[in-house]
Amino acid sequence: MAPSPHPDSLSSSIEYTPEYNAFIEKLAEYHEKRGTEFIREPRVGSRSIDLFKLYTMVMERGGYDKVSDEKLAWRKLGQDFNLGTLNLPALAFSLKTVYYKNLAAYEISTVHGKEPPPKEILEYQTAKGGALLTRTMENYKPRKDMNDHSEASGDDGTPARGERNGSEETPGSGGRVTRGLRQAPPQRILFQPDTQSSRQSRHITSNNSHTSTPQHSSQPNQQPRGASTSYNPSSNIDNMSLAVANYEPRPQMPLTLRPVITPSNNPQEYARRLKAKIASLNANGRPVPPANRGIMLPGSGFDGPNIYVRCLCALKSGIASEQDYALHHLVKISMERGDKYRFESFAGLAEALIEKMLEVSSLFYQVDWQISYTEDGTMFSSNVLDGAEGTPNILERIARLTKLDVDDNIQPAEFSDALLQVIEAALTMRNMVMLEENAQYVSEMAPLRDFLSIALNLPNLESVIELKHYALDIAEQLTRYLHFEENDPLYISLLAQLQSQDRGAILTSLRAIGRISMDLEENNLLRGVPKAAVQNIMDWTILNDEEMVHACLDFLYQYTAVVDNVDFLTTNVQVEPLVNQLTRLLTHGAKDVVKEIGRVPDGREPAPDDLARLPRELLTQLLRLEEPDRSSQWLRCLFEEDPQQAITQIKLWAAYQECFIPTVQETGRSILPAADFIKNVSSTFVDKATAQVQTRPGEEPKFVIKGIRMRSVPVDFQGEPYHKCLWNVHSHTGAVVPCGEFFMSPNEMFRHIMQTHLRASPLADGKFANQENSYACYWGDCNRFHQSPATKLVQLASHIKLHLPTAKPTNQQGSQSRRMKLSYVIPGVRQPFHWQQTAADEQHQAAGIPLSAVLVLRNLARNLSKTDAEQNVVKLGGVSFVDKLFKPVEPRLYEVMAHNKALTMYMTDLLSSVNAS
Repeated sequence: MAPSPHPDSLSSSIEYTPEYNAFIEKLAEYHEKRGTEFIREPRVGSRSIDLFKLYTMVMERGGYDKVSDEKLAWRKLGQDFNLGTLNLPALAFSLKTVYYKNLAAYEISTVHGKEPPPKEILEYQTAKGGALLTRTMENYKPRKDMNDHSEASGDDGTPARGERNGSEETPGSGGRVTRGLRQAPPQRILFQPDTQSSRQSRHITSNNSHTSTPQHSSQPNQQPRGASTSYNPSSNIDNMSLAVANYEPRPQMPLTLRPVITPSNNPQEYARRLKAKIASLNANGRPVPPANRGIMLPGSGFDGPNIYVRCLCALKSGIASEQDYALHHLVKISMERGDKYRFESFAGLAEALIEKMLEVSSLFYQVDWQISYTEDGTMFSSNVLDGAEGTPNILERIARLTKLDVDDNIQPAEFSDALLQVIEAALTMRNMVMLEENAQYVSEMAPLRDFLSIALNLPNLESVIELKHYALDIAEQLTRYLHFEENDPLYISLLAQLQSQDRGAILTSLRAIGRISMDLEENNLLRGVPKAAVQNIMDWTILNDEEMVHACLDFLYQYTAVVDNVDFLTTNVQVEPLVNQLTRLLTHGAKDVVKEIGRVPDGREPAPDDLARLPRELLTQLLRLEEPDRSSQWLRCLFEEDPQQAITQIKLWAAYQECFIPTVQETGRSILPAADFIKNVSSTFVDKATAQVQTRPGEEPKFVIKGIRMRSVPVDFQGEPYHKCLWNVHSHTGAVVPCGEFFMSPNEMFRHIMQTHLRASPLADGKFANQENSYACYWGDCNRFHQSPATKLVQLASHIKLHLPTAKPTNQQGSQSRRMKLSYVIPGVRQPFHWQQTAADEQHQAAGIPLSAVLVLRNLARNLSKTDAEQNVVKLGGVSFVDKLFKPVEPRLYEVMAHNKALTMYMTDLLSSVNAS
């Protein structure tokens, strides 16, 4: 009898089978003895949970402890129970709590055979964590806050500042893992809040998809000290991680309309309310104020600000401990929520971060920068920055500042804490500007440009290296929206980094300079680049560093596109070494490619009329097989696929019988029936062979196998061909024909010739007796010893070995390509073509260093003739710069054009420009 449906079947996924009912009764009896509450059909969300199914699924995964130790395991179980996707972390924790309250102790008793922990530290506690099998009254400390359910977020919280060093760094990063783009958020974060402002964005972008990947870091080997010890981040991890992971804007509630109570529509209710109001008046006829008026008591409905607003307010407060708390969490949020966290949604956040970053100058100079957004005369003060238009003389002000005596080896705790706050603010800004909207938003903030100039001109100390790299990363994302004049402080500061000894700073500076005005209509003319910087860039192209060379070529491509810059090159530096190096880079990473193209098509050998003789060795191997494997292997050894040939079924069956019937009858075994044999042909040659009926006018129908042909030389099981003995013998008709026996080993063929054809007597050691007689060679067309026969057998034996095939190495096995090779194909005449292949993109177009090198050469060839230096040389009758630079390398340029297909078009333009100039 089928089980009756449950009344609540619409929201229930429980199947009331006999097994389920027996399990529930047994579970209820267990909880009654234990003295704990048992809910037969607990609910999670809108669904009733099948405890029998839940218990079975958890046990299949190893039990409660193992599932709890696995990341996202309870969420996967929640998906199996179809709990929905809305707020899945909370639903998954509710499902975990159901198991914890109802099944955990039962599992420990029945499955593991142990005494479960007392109910005071099991059922009466929250379901956070695992390790129930080892929980005791001595090693378990109950949670003080029983109302804390932050574990429902499924997140382990924001780690303490000291913990981030070990968990967030990438191996081999050297403590600076955040200099690259951010990596994608971890997969365990399934819910991401949408913090997009409801108002229209002030910046309109053409692309809403972002490919920047988040990456995070923290200052290595930096322990929180001083003001940072006034709070303990680890104690707030659970609450804060829940707020970060599950925050979402409050949903708009529908407006509820209720009628106003008046004497006309509800006189009784109006009279009752009027009476109650009169009773609440005091002796003076005034309402009695409530005892707690104006005070919002705990639990009255106010949840407090979310983590985003909390960090923003703490950062603006100016209190060191609050700022320490805010920056600690802002680094975490900007790393994990970088694709959602936008400056537009949090007014004042960018300004607060900039003000915090500007405090770095107070650590090294006697200055306290102030930002003024009005023109009220305060701009003339040396410590006031122009927040509206920027400070054009910021570099002069920095040069006039009085430096403080800072020991880079031993730092006070206050100095270290203050510098750490500045670095964390810069890291937060750096992570956020990786998002295009944030970069475009802060690009209009003049104080940020002033900070970048200040940071890049800090003293050359190890303690500020990380901050300088963050500043360069920020500049790299901002310069695409900025246009610089020759005397711009930030532009000058970026060019100064090209004199640095830090490879990372040089690379980032080159990329930042190359991106200037990328998204603007103005052109990046790169004026005012110092001679030393240009010479360094030319020298770096010689390094065996592809990333550095590529960045230098990108800079040179933009630099040489301007005629004035090319004029500066020809008059101030030696350009010949650069042209020679660029010519060498045209073949950077080149690979020689050879492709044969057929001039004469492949031919075909005619099909043999008779079946090849089956080698004795192969026959022995075939007799060991059972049908139908024996017939399949026989077909593969003596036949091959050929769509243009066919063989009659009768002839094929007769050849098979001729091979095996005599031997099979002696052993008492049977062969495959004819009908099954014909079917097996199509199974053996799946691609080509098919059984057909050929009908021709005036002829009887023929039953054939279309698509196969006889091999002229049989092959073994591995596809290796046998070798045919070509020793001429007299047939029964008297004609001279080759022997026709097949052998795989040269030694076996040699013994066959010596014993069968020369009648040599074998000795006990495997050799042959050196008999004296008249001997001649009858191998094929060989005429050796026909004129003067050999008198000893050893003379002919040494000669016979020249006709034998080469022995195959013992470790060489037949490959699939060898087995699939068609023996009847005669290769045609092929012409090899050689060319060089360099880096290319998905469309097989030129890319990488060779493309950049040819573009720089093309700019030089086009603009050299337009320079003043070239005009002066021509007037004086001297050698043109174009001839001087390109004539020595012109043969090499033509060679690259002829041998590199990807660069042919660009090389043609280059040589055309050289000849035209």
